[in-house]
Amino acid sequence: MAADAGRTDVPGNAFSVSATTLRALRTEFEQELFGNVIPFWERHSWDREHGGFWNCLDRTGAVFDVTKYGWLQGRETWLFSKLYRSVERNPAWLEMARSGAEFLRFKALTPDDRIPFRMTATGAPIVIQRKIFSECFYVMALAEYARASGDEGYLREAERMFRLVWSWAFDWTRVGRPSHRGETPLQSLAVPMILMNLIEQLTDGQGTPYERELEQCQLAFLRHVKPAERRVYEFVRPDGSLCPELPEGRQLNPGHAIEAGWFLQHWARRRGDAELSALAVDIVRWSHVAGWDDDYGGLFYFLDAGGHSPVQLEWSMKLWWPHCEALYAHLLNYSLTGSDADWALFQSTKDYTFGHFPDRTHGEWYGYLDREGRVSQSFKGGPYKCAFHVPRALLLCRNLLETMEPER
Repeated sequence: MAADAGRTDVPGNAFSVSATTLRALRTEFEQELFGNVIPFWERHSWDREHGGFWNCLDRTGAVFDVTKYGWLQGRETWLFSKLYRSVERNPAWLEMARSGAEFLRFKALTPDDRIPFRMTATGAPIVIQRKIFSECFYVMALAEYARASGDEGYLREAERMFRLVWSWAFDWTRVGRPSHRGETPLQSLAVPMILMNLIEQLTDGQGTPYERELEQCQLAFLRHVKPAERRVYEFVRPDGSLCPELPEGRQLNPGHAIEAGWFLQHWARRRGDAELSALAVDIVRWSHVAGWDDDYGGLFYFLDAGGHSPVQLEWSMKLWWPHCEALYAHLLNYSLTGSDADWALFQSTKDYTFGHFPDRTHGEWYGYLDREGRVSQSFKGGPYKCAFHVPRALLLCRNLLETMEPER
């Protein structure tokens, strides 16, 4: 591990970066969040007729596809609930959150407790995935809405669904995915990392009464972490051993690893676990170094640990969400270590991200750039992009910068 990885709780006046710089950054993040990003979704996303949110919005905010996506409905419901609860008791934010929560619970939820991946504008299922992620974001949305609205019934429903999700999480045959004789059993990083975050959201950061489940998914996540190689693998065998003979067994996803690193850091800090905190710091550092494109800047989407050409055709693209996760993860590292190296990683990420993704004409951020940083797809919302990674990262950074500033 890095020599300064264990340094934590750096006093505000011990940072090498000045209070003036931190204050200016906080203002910049606030202006980006509340001046450029949130207004776009307020203007264009809310479906006042059917409830919930339009997900597929072009560069200007016009709806180009009336299909709705269950996991994105959950994400946007969570966002406006969080804003109402933690930033300002804006009635419009609560009303948007209510619209999303009611759409999910009373229109999208199927009789067999699934949330469709794709659905009609009114909530009729089109595609139900043999995965657990739409249901995970249903849990997050309802738990946060319950706290914003004071309606405990939504929290009880979130807890009920979490018990189902947990029973499905590590065996997707329970949600209809077939198992074939020739398969190589592999565990996906996506499962333990989302469960770590899901428990944080469900319990408002307390963990109780899911300490056993939290411990289990942390252990599952750590099987993907290989300190000797300074890597986090996207897929490993159930015992944590590698599978280098298959492309998926060599797959690295820097954005996922960075996001998982700060998820782990949140729990390490709450538990006062200095060793786990130091490992979380290093996970973020390693993944950035492995994923950064030294020629054109930005983080690659996928890499092959064996040095082969990645099989994903989009491997070299620069996507919005890994850069959002890296913004917060590096700033969190710096807040704990005071390391100039961590600040440099944050600053280089910020320079690339703010220099390439925001749309200063129509608002919000582009999601997809080619390797050289040119806009590839101009839409602002689609099947995989909504009001989540960008505003969450901006909000987390703004809040963290506020705690890092000395008393004014």
